[in-house]
Amino acid sequence: MATQTWDPLAYERYGAFVHGLAGGVLEWLDPQPGEYVLDLGCGDGQLTQRIAESGAHVLGVDASAEMVAAARERGIEAEHAKAEELPFRDATFDAVFSNAVLHWVRGQDAMLEQVHRVLKPGGRFVAEMGGHGNIAAIHVALMSVLERHGLGEREKTENYFPTAESYAERLTQHGFRVEQIALIPRPTKLPDSGMDGWLRTFRRGVLEALPTELRETVVRETIGLLEPALCDAAGNWTADYVRLRFAARA
Repeated sequence: MATQTWDPLAYERYGAFVHGLAGGVLEWLDPQPGEYVLDLGCGDGQLTQRIAESGAHVLGVDASAEMVAAARERGIEAEHAKAEELPFRDATFDAVFSNAVLHWVRGQDAMLEQVHRVLKPGGRFVAEMGGHGNIAAIHVALMSVLERHGLGEREKTENYFPTAESYAERLTQHGFRVEQIALIPRPTKLPDSGMDGWLRTFRRGVLEALPTELRETVVRETIGLLEPALCDAAGNWTADYVRLRFAARA
């Protein structure tokens, strides 16, 4: 299994659309002045900053030391920790927020236990993640190319994209009361770097785990498979995103 790694500069260049499209989940969070909010998987802190503008006190946490450093450079209070091992006391936060992160978490049950533990009774857990069908074409194309080179297992377990029904059940099993949950198709136009930039950013860990001499071949062949489906006549790329958004209470 590859380990995902992040370059804050590359993420800002090729993945800025992620926080740019987070308005809907921020509305569901509806942070209030004086609330204590945990931004789970804060990345470089751009959304953390937007939450703080509401008057809430926000703490970011991320499993990437590089992203934590980038958030701190923005003046964000951030700590380095895994979602499955949150270093905070019980019943600390009024709300836990997360955007485009939970589908990277390997230990879903451990993460949900931790989120429930650090929330105050009745506290909100509001998040958006990849849902069932997210990047289906990209996933199949990359896995096909890797299998051709005898390395198909590198992509198979990279992400977790659940249905709304299965994740609602999982939340309920961990003591949450689900108030809203929805699967939202969101075809997403990519920056000028297109699929090349997407692969090098969001599959960096997969690519870095490959033999050096094979990386460019895998990128090129994957782009070739995807071009007829995801690239228009003008050369614009659209990723086949599907998001799962939910709001639940501890």
